[in-house]
This record gives sequence, structure tokens and C-alpha cells, in this order.
Amino acid sequence: MTNHDEVAAVRPLTLAWVSRHLEVGERIVGTEALHGGITAEMRRLTIGTRDGGTRDLVLRTFVDVEHAEDWLNREVGALTLLRGTGVPAPGLVAVDPTAAHCEYPSLLMTHLAGRTVLDDEGVETRVPLLARQLVAIHAVRPAERPRGYVALTTADTVVVPRGADAAAWAAAIDVIREPAPPYEGRFLHRDFQPGNVLFDVEPPGPAGARITGVVDWAGTSWGPADLDVAHCSTNLALLHGPAWGLRFAEAYEEAGGVLAAAPSERLYWWVRDALAFSEEVRLVSRPWREAGRTELTARAVEERLDAYVTALMDALG
Repeated sequence: MTNHDEVAAVRPLTLAWVSRHLEVGERIVGTEALHGGITAEMRRLTIGTRDGGTRDLVLRTFVDVEHAEDWLNREVGALTLLRGTGVPAPGLVAVDPTAAHCEYPSLLMTHLAGRTVLDDEGVETRVPLLARQLVAIHAVRPAERPRGYVALTTADTVVVPRGADAAAWAAAIDVIREPAPPYEGRFLHRDFQPGNVLFDVEPPGPAGARITGVVDWAGTSWGPADLDVAHCSTNLALLHGPAWGLRFAEAYEEAGGVLAAAPSERLYWWVRDALAFSEEVRLVSRPWREAGRTELTARAVEERLDAYVTALMDALG
């Protein structure tokens, strides 16, 4: 049965555009808002098929987002590149990067089974799986390199949390004043973290026993593996505690990944990513609370970030 109120939630021009990319005899019979995205509206579209069954697609809409065209073009490039690589990414159905047909720049792609898992329970099982998946992503060798990575913070834009360890933060900020160390380039996801990884959480087996998908490829770029590892590490540290941030780098190497040899070089990338979070704690923590981690207030996340930065400086500084 068609839920007309839900379908109406998709804007009219976009609805018509999606319909033009369905198989003959198919129609949209329902939509559901997906939570967790920061930059784009995400909806799962239920498609009624000719044989009376259903299939799902995902609609990603960038509403009033600067550089939406660039982001969508990069995501399309990544999804095209990843087809057939074994990396579980969505399949491209259609894209309208300039909003020539839709109200806003939009991307239509296949729906992947599974869901994000942000709970503390089962994290020790998921960390090695995340590490193995990231090693596989870094093993992709594109015929044409994506653009070079963009650093997300500078020494002058870091926001030191209230009550933070001032000496540790000052030392960390000094680290990123230095030039970036040399590195061997890799294909980067650039936002690889638990919120962009789908797990099969159905029984049997422990929660999160298998990765079913990696989503949000709009930030793909070329740069050091350390940067992707650092980003996932920071997310794990903020979600589950600083020790899990440090553990992820070990898991990445155990899975066959190669990181910078010198501790000072590792420190540069890991601190650079951690400090970038200082500027967007409120933005990052909101989807976590919406996903059920209500204890992760902006203040609680700030305190974990302070503990993680301090731990990094103790371990490598």
C-alpha cells in the first residue's frame, strides 16, 4: 500500500526525476528518512516492482550545501571506481549534481543491507573488522587519482576545550605548525568511521560480525593512509573512549596496513585529525545522540577529545 504522506515528503521535481530512473512498471510506494548524515538529507525509497515485490534505493539530497556539485561528482567517481573491487559500496543509479532536474543536487543509489552500530557493546569485535575494511579500501588503485587531501584545521583555528590540559594542547598545536611529513599516497575514503559503515547485526553471531557496506564517498581523495586511520581513530576515541582510538591503529597494522614508520610522522597525522574535531564537536556529537548515545553531550565529547589528545602526546609526543 502506498503511503502518500511519506512519498509526498520527497520534493515534486525530485520525485519525477527518481521515477524516470526506475524500471518500466515500477513506482515509489514509500519513503523513510535516514538519520546520521550531517551535510545531506538521506531517504530510503521503497520501490514497488512489477511482480508485486519491493526493492529499496537511497536518495541523497544536498540542500543549500556549498560545493554540492563537487561532492556529488567525487562520490559518483568513487562509486564508479569501486564497482567490482570487492569494497561494499552502493551502486550508482543516477545523479543530478547541478540540480538541473531536481530541486536540489541529488544522488540516487542502491540500498545496502545492514545498519550503523555505535554502541559500546561489541566494539572489540568491530574494530578489527573496521581495520580490515580500511586496508582493503587503501588497496584500491584508481586509474586516475582523485584530488589531493584537504587538511581540515590549522594551528590558528583549533578550539581548546574548557578545562583541557593546556600543556598537551599547546604541544599538539605546535606539531601541526610544522610542514606535513612525506608520505606514500593512497586512495582515501576521508570519512571512514563507524557512522559510515554498515554491519550485519542479525543473529546468529555476535553483534556486528560482518560489514555489509561503506557509505558516503563524497570526500574521497589521495593522501597518506595515516590520515584515514587517524580519522577513524578519533571517532572511536570519542564514541568509546581514548584507548579505542589508539587500538585502531594497531588493528590496522595487524590487518596488513602500513603506516608512517617514524612516531613523529604518525603523531602529525593523528594530532591533525584530532584537533580538527575541536572545531565541530557540536556538529559531530548531535547525530550520535540522535542514534541513541544520549550521554554523548557536546561537553562529554569535549572531555573525551581532551583525554585522547593527551593520550596521543603521551604515546608519541
